[in-house]
Amino acid sequence: MRQFGELEAVIMDRLWEWGRPALVREMVDDLHRDRPLAYTTVMTVMENLYRKGWLRRERDGRAWRYEPTRSRSAYTAALMNDALGTSTDRRTALAHFVLQMSPHDVTLLQQALDQAHGETPDQARSQARSHPEGGQARSHQEGGPAPSHPEEGGSR
Repeated sequence: MRQFGELEAVIMDRLWEWGRPALVREMVDDLHRDRPLAYTTVMTVMENLYRKGWLRRERDGRAWRYEPTRSRSAYTAALMNDALGTSTDRRTALAHFVLQMSPHDVTLLQQALDQAHGETPDQARSQARSHPEGGQARSHQEGGPAPSHPEEGGSR
């Protein structure tokens, strides 16, 4: 999956913010606050996003109402997955990624992993207490030592 182009990203951001279907005219009027764009330019970009599967549309008189088919979070996850796919060593790429994360983001990642494994936050905390070696991300999250660097001699 390719990253959105500049205007595609602006349009998708607005639609995600609005949380409702929108006409091309509404989008053009809103975008005019930042820069003048032709109606046909915005219509073409929204049509392209529809063809790519990022927007769905429904007739509203002679016009179309467009809305996102996926969330902003799903888009971000797809970009992250694509970036990970460029590495021949996924383990090392993930280790580098985690080393760059803030403690808050490490906590969020651990919660997402626990949820994916069907654990409740209470179960995860209980397991962390009973198994202190409980994994690099958990140790780093809980203020323990940061994970060792994935490549000997490399830098962060």
